[in-house]
Amino acid sequence: MSLNDPQWGRGSDDGGGRRPNQGPPDLEQLWRDLNRRLSGIFDRKRGGGGGDRGGDRGGDRPPMQFNPRFLGGGIGLLLALVVVVWLASGFYIVDASQRGLVLQFGRYKESTDPGLRWRLPYPIQSHELVNVSGVRTIEIGYRGSEKNKVLKEALMLTDDENIINIQFAVQWFLNDPVEYVFNNRHPDEAVMQVAETAIREIVGKNRMDFVLYEGREQIAAVAAKLMQEILDRYQTGILISKVTMQNAQPPEQVQAAFDDAVKASQDRERQKNEGQAYANDVIPKARGTAARLLEEAEGYQKRVTVSAEGDASRFRQIVSEYAKAPEVTRSRMYLETMQQVYSNTSKVLVDTKGQSNLLYLPLDKLLQAAGAVAAVPAAGGPEAPPAPRPAPAVSNEVPPQVVEKGDTRSRETLRQRDREAR
Repeated sequence: MSLNDPQWGRGSDDGGGRRPNQGPPDLEQLWRDLNRRLSGIFDRKRGGGGGDRGGDRGGDRPPMQFNPRFLGGGIGLLLALVVVVWLASGFYIVDASQRGLVLQFGRYKESTDPGLRWRLPYPIQSHELVNVSGVRTIEIGYRGSEKNKVLKEALMLTDDENIINIQFAVQWFLNDPVEYVFNNRHPDEAVMQVAETAIREIVGKNRMDFVLYEGREQIAAVAAKLMQEILDRYQTGILISKVTMQNAQPPEQVQAAFDDAVKASQDRERQKNEGQAYANDVIPKARGTAARLLEEAEGYQKRVTVSAEGDASRFRQIVSEYAKAPEVTRSRMYLETMQQVYSNTSKVLVDTKGQSNLLYLPLDKLLQAAGAVAAVPAAGGPEAPPAPRPAPAVSNEVPPQVVEKGDTRSRETLRQRDREAR
């Protein structure tokens, strides 16, 4: 049977399992038939002199003539199938979080966006898929947990020549996939080495207390900036997202001594705070007392100055009045002086030469009035000098009766009785 037979594939069953109206045979069946017919052709050529063997084979299958067109058509179909499969191998899918990099003979050609893409099949072109949205993390000084320490990476030397154990993590993602794939051979290891280099440089320029306590956030920020500068200089296409300080402490061998030093430092700070609190309590009080004393001194100075100026002015006025009427001025001064002297005493003077037997003085009331007048200046402050009174017309003779301050009516009564007696 030949491929040129118009009834090929449509006739009755020929031993190959084909029946009418079933279409062309599948490729596997076609390949088996091709192998069987080729083997029959070569066996016929080899066994031309062996009658029994050739007769047996001739009885097994019908004789077939060799047709070169049959062999050429099968090979062409296989070649077409191989070409189709080869071209179909150029299809690839890029996810939303990825970017595709197409290489032509190993050299970068273009970048592809997410979706179904096609390129020339291998070995002409190839592709690489790079995740550009995922955040990646590297750990320095530990692996997985803080207990799994890597001392080779964690131990660092500070500026004051102390050794500390630092563990931190770096989060980063891709900024340029082309630079990430083609500019560096091992970019992930480059990130780890850059992170360790940056941290060691920063720690080496700061003191131990600053690194362990108040400067942790500042060190992380400076380290992220320095790492980004180094990676940009290497053109790695990597963007640092965050640097997190996981742990910072002295080595385990000196932990006990370090704890004692920390306690001593805390005691020193506590005592300094207590002293500062005491100073904040005492110093303002002392300053307030000093200010009060200064104000009192200034007030006293002004009061004495004004009092002296008033006395001087009063003396000048008295001198002027004395020049006009010496006798009257002298008597008035005498009376005012005696009034001031007797106002501070509780004694009462009575004229015994008088002829009146019914002399009545309210001594208890006079004493109470004198005590009340004396108590008011003591409670309210220094007593103000009494206002000058007009001098009465009196003689040069000293009045025989004097009463205490506060009873003007009794004084006038005594003066009237004295004049009547005369």
